This record gives sequence, structure tokens and C-alpha cells, in this order.
Amino acid sequence: MLSKRIIPCLDVRDGKLTKGIKFKGNVDIGDPVEMAEFYYREGADELVFYDITASHEARDIMLEVVRRVAERIFIPFSVGGGLRTVEDMRAVLLAGAEKVSVNSSAVTNPQIIAEGSRQFGAQCVVLGMDVLKVPVSENIPSGYEMVIHGGRKHMGIDALWWAQEAERLGAGEICLNSIDADGTQEGYEMTLTQLISSHVSIPVIASGGAGQPQHLADVLTEGKADAALIASMTHYGHFSVAQIKDYLSERGIRVRKYW
Repeated sequence: MLSKRIIPCLDVRDGKLTKGIKFKGNVDIGDPVEMAEFYYREGADELVFYDITASHEARDIMLEVVRRVAERIFIPFSVGGGLRTVEDMRAVLLAGAEKVSVNSSAVTNPQIIAEGSRQFGAQCVVLGMDVLKVPVSENIPSGYEMVIHGGRKHMGIDALWWAQEAERLGAGEICLNSIDADGTQEGYEMTLTQLISSHVSIPVIASGGAGQPQHLADVLTEGKADAALIASMTHYGHFSVAQIKDYLSERGIRVRKYW
């Protein structure tokens, strides 16, 4: 059995680390490069960086931050936000990231997944999904809708259908974020995570809602996720990566050793 991955998520706005709740009320909480190095030394398996306003503001990705991070950490990290073309993907990978995450741009131009996978390999292409629970309808039979531009634009696209379509196009991994659970620290959206994980064959990273180590244990077992994103619970010092890994290991969940 593959080890489950613990992945701190660093949201960046105007070059600063930021955190909000349900995509609202963001406050700046530090320097993303320094925090990346901190998590690397703590034993994180990977990191995820999101430029949370790049797509909405139609501006380029934070390449200078990517370069500085790549100089200081030696674990894989992915970068998303503002990637609109395959050339944008290439620039981020050349700056030092191992993976690129496409979200809004993939929904509006699905071929970016196929072209990115063809040029760089499926292992480099992560589909970011920002999902909101909505009433079941003909267009949204799963009851989960895709929302883009940092939660600002509803797309009327069923999340389960989109996950399966993105896999068919060549995405190598899905980072599944529940807007309803984001930043609440009340636990992951288990129904959504299990739904997507059970209907695709590529790895799924659960995102949104982690507040206690038990939340990770639940989503990595009952939720069938391959990895779990964390943010608030470690950004604010409530738990360390080591404490989380010890907790999971004690409950028989295989994790990578930290140093």
C-alpha cells in the first residue's frame, strides 16, 4: 500500500501567505518562502502553492516566489493560480515546481489538460477543483457544482462528471477542495471526497476543513483520499506535521517517515 501524503497548502496573495474561511475574509499571515522552508524541515511530503487571486485578476503567476521556494526546499511542490496556457505551465516548471495545478483555466479550456499532459507528462498535471454543495438538479446530478475564479463564478458543471472528464483528458491527480468546508477546521467534506475518490483511478488529495488529526485519519480511510491538504491547523501552530504523522501511524495509516 502506498503511503498517504500530508501536504501543507500555502495560499498566496500579493506575494504574502494568506488564509480565509470559505474563500472569504483572507488575512495575511506570513512569508510563503519562509513557511515553505519551515514545512520542508518539519517533514511535509509535498507542498501546494495557490496564487488565489491570479485568475480573478487575470494576471501572471508568481514566478519569483516559485524560484525562491525551489532554491530552499527539496520536496515536490505544485503551483496553481493564473495558469492559462501551456507556456505558463512550462514557465512554472522551469522555475522549479514539480507539478502545475490548473483549475479555472481547465474548466474554461479543457484542452489545456490534454496538451499539458502530452508535453510534460500526466504526473505533472494536477486538476484543482473548487466545489460547492448545491441542490441536485438535471445539470448537477451529484449535488456538487464546479465554481471557478476563487469561488466567484458558478459554472453549472457537475463536479463528478468534471473529475472523470479531466482524468480522461490526461490529468494525473486531483486536488479536491470543498468551499463549504474550507478554513472551518471542522473536518473534510467526506461525502464529496468519497464520491470523487471512488469514481476516478487517479490519486485524490482532500482539501478544505482540516482542524484535528482525526479529520485526516477519517478522510484518508473512510474518504478514500490518497493525500490530505492542511493549512489552518498547522499555519497557526495548533499541530505540527510530526504530530499529525505520529497520530496517523499509531492508527495504522501508513505515512512517510519524517526527520
